[in-house]
Amino acid sequence: MSDYPEELKWNIHGEREIYDNYWIKLKLVDVEPPDGNRFEHHVVTLHHVAVALLLNDREEVLTLWRYRFAVDQWGYELIGGLVEEGEDPAVTAAREAEEETGWRPVGEPEHLASFQPLPGMVDAPVNAYIWRQAEKVGEPTDAEEAARIEWIPINRMLELVKRGEVLGSGAIVPLLFYLASRNSGTT
Repeated sequence: MSDYPEELKWNIHGEREIYDNYWIKLKLVDVEPPDGNRFEHHVVTLHHVAVALLLNDREEVLTLWRYRFAVDQWGYELIGGLVEEGEDPAVTAAREAEEETGWRPVGEPEHLASFQPLPGMVDAPVNAYIWRQAEKVGEPTDAEEAARIEWIPINRMLELVKRGEVLGSGAIVPLLFYLASRNSGTT
């Protein structure tokens, strides 16, 4: 018996592009759910993103404190960026860590999770990796990435998430996954 009941899968009859540039693509997709009610559904496609969760030996996580104009909010984020064509997402996460913070991850990464933040209408794959060691190799190469770079005790992160001070699923999902798996003894 299949775990994927075919009778519940939506049929896609076609799609048309509404808008396309380097950062975002918007399509209307001609879909038919199982009830037979056919309609056009908006789908937003964003770049594949890789995120780095860097921990030090004091169980502190490296964060960026930054402003996001789209939501008019300041908050903490993990380090991450767009996966370049043909690039391994773990390489992207390590590269972005060094560029955005001046800290280079040391050793092999552990894959934490892969996820889609809003799969109902947004295709935006995210891969998250953890490194338990990093070395300071210089200053950030992009001064616009963060107002400050800060090591925060991992035990404080749950409260910061709860208060809405951690921005975006790219930070929240890896942090919560790490905290949950650490407490269960699986990381």
